[in-house]
Amino acid sequence: MTAPAGTPPLAAIRRSSEDVAGRKNLQLLIQLRWIAMGGQLATILLVHFGFGISLPLGQMLVVLFGLLLLNAVSLLRLKLPKSIGNTELFLSLLIDVATLTILLYLSGGATNPFVFLYLLQVILGAVLLKVWSTWVILITTTLCFAWLAWSGKPLPLPLDHSKGLFSLYIEGMIICFVLNGVLLVIFINRITRNRRQRDEHLAELRQRAAEEEHIVRMGLLASGAAHELGTPLATLSVILGDWRHMEPFKSDPDMAQEIGEMQTQVLRCKSIVSGILLSAGEARGESSEETTAREFLDDLVSEWRETRPVKDFIYRNDFGQDLSIVSDSALKQSIHNVLDNALEASPQWLRLDVHRDDDNLLISVTDRGPGFPSAMLESLGRPYQSSKGRPGSGLGLFLVMNVLRTLGGNLRARNLVQGGAVVMLSLPLSAVTLEEE
Repeated sequence: MTAPAGTPPLAAIRRSSEDVAGRKNLQLLIQLRWIAMGGQLATILLVHFGFGISLPLGQMLVVLFGLLLLNAVSLLRLKLPKSIGNTELFLSLLIDVATLTILLYLSGGATNPFVFLYLLQVILGAVLLKVWSTWVILITTTLCFAWLAWSGKPLPLPLDHSKGLFSLYIEGMIICFVLNGVLLVIFINRITRNRRQRDEHLAELRQRAAEEEHIVRMGLLASGAAHELGTPLATLSVILGDWRHMEPFKSDPDMAQEIGEMQTQVLRCKSIVSGILLSAGEARGESSEETTAREFLDDLVSEWRETRPVKDFIYRNDFGQDLSIVSDSALKQSIHNVLDNALEASPQWLRLDVHRDDDNLLISVTDRGPGFPSAMLESLGRPYQSSKGRPGSGLGLFLVMNVLRTLGGNLRARNLVQGGAVVMLSLPLSAVTLEEE
């Protein structure tokens, strides 16, 4: 059993996750720019018409129109498939710094209380960008601040700082402080959430990669063991066939029955070995065959019942209209594993139900055993999570989970109030349906 074909390497998945985070961060910058444009336009109009302070209104509106075009281009960029990385976010922030500098230059230079919006750009750079990019943003804003102090023309505002809250400059600083604080709280939280989601996704992918590597190692060991077991099993089959025709055994009915049972178990072992080699791509018998959903399920249940000491077994197949599918040996073995686990927990009674929910195959196995420990339910499908207390146990559901995940399905389990447990397998029929269907 190997990792599913077409599974992208972890590095490629990591790049994909970073691209998703980059797109979300660019969306946040676009939203921030919309808010900034609205606030700047309202401030410019209030100062010019409300306070009667003359501003170069036409030039400032041209700068705001440039920000509008930048946002339009950024929205179009989001629709392109190419990944969004540090460089594009860095350039986007540099353009924001440049437009803020032009607006400040046209409205008082370094004496404009909104000059502290530079801090917002620096903090966003520290959160969004790589270290070198953040330092460039800091140096750039510092140079822009110094240039404004050197070349900017102060607005004709009265020197009324002594009025406290009634001073226009103090009121502007308060508005700037509140604006900085609100924007930082909103957008830093969103950016942090984006990074957290990306890190959680990467952690899940690393766990999945480790599990798939574990499965590959197990598959290699199983394939090697299957090769080694092939010869002794064939030898045992020949010897038992000879014994069956020898007079001392033929004349003893009990001995003949035991030899027949031994031959049945040897054939079962050979079938298991063939299944392992088939899954590894080294088929000893026939390859996967065309069948139907009902026939596939009925045959695997019939085969399982013949080789297991189950006493009271209920099988209910409510699949509905039949469907042509491919007989998948890995799926068959997975269902057998679930049934084996249930039989070990509940030797006296077992039930298997089959349903169809639109385009999904639903299989549930119910038992009357002690149920799953709560800790195992929380980590269902992890290797070596078992209630049997034996070394090496706990691999059955782990393998089933990975087979289903490869086919696009899932596995769930829960304990029943009246005792026992139910394990539910869900599988999209498209994973096993023939193409012509």
